[in-house]
Amino acid sequence: MNKPIKNQKMVILILLSNLFTAFLGIGLIVPVMPSFKEVMDLSGSTMGYLVAVYAVSQLIISPFAGRWVDRFGRKKMIVLGLLIFSLSELIFGLGTHVSTLYLSRILGGISAAFIMPAVTAYMADITTVEDRPKAMGYVSAAISTGFIIGPGIGGFIADYGIRMPFYFAAFASFLAAISSSLILKEPLSQEEREHLSSNTKESNFIKDLKKSIQPLYLIAFIMVFVLAFGLSAYETVFSLFSDQKFGFTPKDIASIITISSIVAVIIQVLLFGKLVEKLGEKRMIQICLIIGSVLAFVSTVITGYIAVLIVTCFIFLAFDLLRPALITFLSKTAGKQQGFVAGMNSTYTSLGNFFGPALGGILFDFNIHYPYLFAGIVLIIGLGLTILWKGKFAI
Repeated sequence: MNKPIKNQKMVILILLSNLFTAFLGIGLIVPVMPSFKEVMDLSGSTMGYLVAVYAVSQLIISPFAGRWVDRFGRKKMIVLGLLIFSLSELIFGLGTHVSTLYLSRILGGISAAFIMPAVTAYMADITTVEDRPKAMGYVSAAISTGFIIGPGIGGFIADYGIRMPFYFAAFASFLAAISSSLILKEPLSQEEREHLSSNTKESNFIKDLKKSIQPLYLIAFIMVFVLAFGLSAYETVFSLFSDQKFGFTPKDIASIITISSIVAVIIQVLLFGKLVEKLGEKRMIQICLIIGSVLAFVSTVITGYIAVLIVTCFIFLAFDLLRPALITFLSKTAGKQQGFVAGMNSTYTSLGNFFGPALGGILFDFNIHYPYLFAGIVLIIGLGLTILWKGKFAI
């Protein structure tokens, strides 16, 4: 492991673009939600479920995918995941009944469960411990950019039809699968895969879940859940909230999310290392949770495009700085069990991405402010848990 490879920069670029493409799938649906809601006469709860079902399928498959990444190799799982993702987006674009949309999102979740742990493990295989934080920062930026900029891309392309964003994603993912198949090489030898496979054969989901609640992992995985819950709950209802309260158009929504994501990612890439060095991961995580929770409450009282833009920028920035600290810690803790940790990271992310949109959609039907208030409370609970980080278990 951690072996030097030829064209490492090209390989890293391919890996990051794959992760970016996968997480577009979660965000692409957001700006066209109001249009789909109106055309297909769907409730806010159903719209939340359409986002949540992506996460629940990812949740179910992630523990298996984490072991398959070790057993069958990183490259195969990446290419297969991209092909499944391409199919899922094509089905959504062609779908005319809500059951077809659910099928699409289920396939999308399966693809994410394949791609996320495979890319994370691949990145860990080809980087040294010293370079790992920087590499995981890039991984986090790719995830954040795909997850956040997806609605922006979807909103602009939607001018040519509300289904066009999904045709675009299907084509982009298919190209990514082809390029990955041609360029990527399996980073592990057959002997290394057999060694990992012998360990994973003795593992199962229950054992992995029990292992994930060991003191070394537990709080970090809970924070992964809190992060995913808060961001997905906020983003899922954002377009519905903006449409109903302010009358924002898909372009307005797309521009807010796009600008916010660009600002957040730039600051993350340029300043994350310096902020960690100055503040330490634990303190930075606590600051990000405070900012996120406060601004979730502020979101219920702000008015006007500029105010919404500013609040959204800071919320996305807080989440973007929180994620790489968690990923880096888990990767360092994993040692040679990168597949297990990446798989469980995906599992806890999926839990957050399921409960966030599902509860957000239900609460939205009661009151458009409730999803933000609840997300703020969850972030405060997460902040309280960071107090338990002491001694060698502190990040």
